[in-house]
Amino acid sequence: MVDALVTLIVVLACLGALGVLAAARVVKQYERGVVFRLGRLRSDIRGPGFTMITPVVDRLQKVNMQIVTMPVPAQEGITRDNVTVRVDAVVYFKVVDPAEALIAVEDYRFAVSQMAQTSLRSIIGKSDLDDLLSNREKLNQGLELMIDSPAVGWGVHIDRVEIKDVSLPETMKRSMARQAEADRERRARVINADAELQASKKLAEAASQMADTPSALQLRLLQTVMAVAAEKNSTLVLPIPVELLRFLERGAQEIPAALRAEGEAEGGAPAAGPAAAPEREAAPAQPAQPARQAMPTLTEREPEPHAVDR
Repeated sequence: MVDALVTLIVVLACLGALGVLAAARVVKQYERGVVFRLGRLRSDIRGPGFTMITPVVDRLQKVNMQIVTMPVPAQEGITRDNVTVRVDAVVYFKVVDPAEALIAVEDYRFAVSQMAQTSLRSIIGKSDLDDLLSNREKLNQGLELMIDSPAVGWGVHIDRVEIKDVSLPETMKRSMARQAEADRERRARVINADAELQASKKLAEAASQMADTPSALQLRLLQTVMAVAAEKNSTLVLPIPVELLRFLERGAQEIPAALRAEGEAEGGAPAAGPAAAPEREAAPAQPAQPARQAMPTLTEREPEPHAVDR
């Protein structure tokens, strides 16, 4: 009798231990436990730590409350300015209501992923290419609002959305490279023109200053000669004043005029008046010398005949 009682106590103790083990649950710090009793949701959400449920009757389902990083696959679309691009993004979200995340939607992760893809396609169609490349903060905010609106009813909060990469066609990349190169060349030309304008103003001021003091021009000329001589080369620089060239030009123009005047003086004109008549009669007649003619130019000379040997 005593043995049977001891055996019964041991069996009950084993069954109690098995029941405790079946009812015992451990919820981690970043999780929350949702209890379903016979398929009905219990209002109490189990917090982190050790908790007990009724075996066979209750079912505990854990929900992760951490922020989930979900990559959005690259979506191809046409922008508002008719450019084909591929855009991928990253969605950061977390569960704020574990009961709604399990009841309102079958799989909240899959639902958020699909909503992010459709919203990304919609943003691509509504935006220009320049906005996708330079104004990403505004697009990120628009994506976050578009995804967060339906996700609120699923017990999910969208923390942030980031556009990760924008892939362009090769032709568009070459066009943008040519545009950037042309823009840089335009800015370089504007800078060069501005430098030339400033340099011309400074040169004008220097010219007016040297016009007041001619010795400054000579000093500047000597400095230039010294700078060239310091290069240790075989170049010899001989500065020639502009006034000397003008003097030689005037001399070249005065020589033909002097020759014409001398030719007219040697030809002689007949003197007028009666006093000169006896002198002409007494003097023997001399043949008049022809006036010296100017030398013909190369174009005015006739070609000399050449004998041709047959």
